[in-house]
Amino acid sequence: MRLLTHNYLQSNVRGTDKGYPLLIEPEEVVVEESPLDKELLTNLLPKLNYNVLLAALQQLRSHCQDIPDLPAELPAQQINDDNDNNNEPLLTNLHRVLMDIHVIQGALVCPDTGRRFPIKEGIPNMILHEDEV
Repeated sequence: MRLLTHNYLQSNVRGTDKGYPLLIEPEEVVVEESPLDKELLTNLLPKLNYNVLLAALQQLRSHCQDIPDLPAELPAQQINDDNDNNNEPLLTNLHRVLMDIHVIQGALVCPDTGRRFPIKEGIPNMILHEDEV
């Protein structure tokens, strides 16, 4: 599971109104490098909950040594300005954490109910039990 995926997932257990963001309990994390796609990344950034991404990175640090540091806040200027080469390191680091870091085994945990959603072979199982619908 990529951290990009994690940023959009939430618990929909019946009665839950605080099922986002899910906590990550990693067991196995791998880094698989991929080419940087600046256009894709700059289109995703406005839809991203950056604070949730930062919290997810903290939860993974003990299982992955290759996590780059990100600023506490995204810069206010346009990050997709093609003429600004100062954004290149930030875009590279954002791409690495969103696209290249994969949680292979572990669990996602609802912060409201404690319900655990297993992650197996990189796929989070968000299917609810009959009594949770």
